[in-house]
Amino acid sequence: MNTSNAKILRGRLLSFNAQPKGADDVSAYTYEEDGALLISEGRISASGDYSNVRKQAPQGCQEIDHRPHLIVPGFIDPHLHFPQVQVIASWADQLLDWLNDYTFPAEQKFADKDHGDRIAKSFYDTLLSHGTTTAAAYCSSHPNSVDAYFEEAERRNMLMLGGKTMMDRGAPPALCDTAQSSYDDSKALLEKWHGRGRAHYVITPRFAITSTPAQLEAAGSLAKSYPDCHVQTHLNENHNEIAYTLELYPDAEDYLGVYETYGLLGNKTLLGHCIHMKERELGLMAESGSVAVFCPTSNLFLGSGLFDKARLEASGVRTAVATDIGGGTSYSMLRTLDEGYKVLQLQRQRLHPLETIYWATLGNARALSLESRIGTLETGTDADVIVLNASATPEMAIRHETVKSLSEELFLLQTLGDDRAITQTYVAGQPMKASGN
Repeated sequence: MNTSNAKILRGRLLSFNAQPKGADDVSAYTYEEDGALLISEGRISASGDYSNVRKQAPQGCQEIDHRPHLIVPGFIDPHLHFPQVQVIASWADQLLDWLNDYTFPAEQKFADKDHGDRIAKSFYDTLLSHGTTTAAAYCSSHPNSVDAYFEEAERRNMLMLGGKTMMDRGAPPALCDTAQSSYDDSKALLEKWHGRGRAHYVITPRFAITSTPAQLEAAGSLAKSYPDCHVQTHLNENHNEIAYTLELYPDAEDYLGVYETYGLLGNKTLLGHCIHMKERELGLMAESGSVAVFCPTSNLFLGSGLFDKARLEASGVRTAVATDIGGGTSYSMLRTLDEGYKVLQLQRQRLHPLETIYWATLGNARALSLESRIGTLETGTDADVIVLNASATPEMAIRHETVKSLSEELFLLQTLGDDRAITQTYVAGQPMKASGN
């Protein structure tokens, strides 16, 4: 072990190994009251009881004591839009109006690499301040935006997923590519970035409305040629979107049938929203292993509808939860979990806080098929971890005085927490939040 960069993080450890089935499912997680992580070369070398981990540390190893705070895996955000940093909090009616009025004008600016570089710095600063260590993002249709996105991630050694948005119709000419140019650009960017450091390229047709059949065929060809890459797009977010999609693709059995036709479904396919689902679509998603990504704050903000987690999961569909910046209204996974809890409460689907914290960590890692690398505090995994303080604000502190269990503490963090509750964010073992203590 290289003793020059080894460190111990001491605190209360919480890590999941399965999806909790409720409050009493203690087998689904590991909790250490006085725990520690030994970190070296960006990985977790040992994890568990502090006294045992300390015995494995080299002499002179740096020790950082985060007690009494919780140490958990870094949050994972599997659906958001890098070019929408300046679009968040824009008043509009519903999805299609919002895209035309705000999103498309903002995305045109990313033709300028300097603009992308500037936005990328703010984007990553904000993610890290909120405890997000990995995200899957849509870039704009400009290759420049992909380079800006991955270059900044590389500077911070973050495991990030992303790709150029493929879009050859239904948008301003300055944003539109062609079926061939989107294939060529995506292939070149994929070969440049996928597997470079911690970068994962994602094949990214925006959604069926903004892609011709030729472009979706090109995207499917890429997915077939590069099966190690993820695919991301949108599905069944808004009634007007669904109706227009079926007008453009009249031979499709349903919205998901469009993506099925072009070979875009599979266990690395991330489908944002999945609100208004038909029974056939649920069966097809389960059969293909495709992931339904719940975006509660944007679904509420744009009036799109309520995600039916119970119905999806009863059908065997894999699920994830995400911020969907900038239709989403917060970069914080804690705020996102809080709003998701409320969306499900409206449908009498009560989530236990152990389930929600699982969802934002190991659950989302599994949705990305990256659970061997992130989302856990297991030995040998990447040292992307965060420190949570349930007394971070006066209102949290006064409530925390009455907390009597781990579950109550997690629910307090989820309900009242935001970036102030993130004491520190570690990426590959390195502290990344300037205000951390």
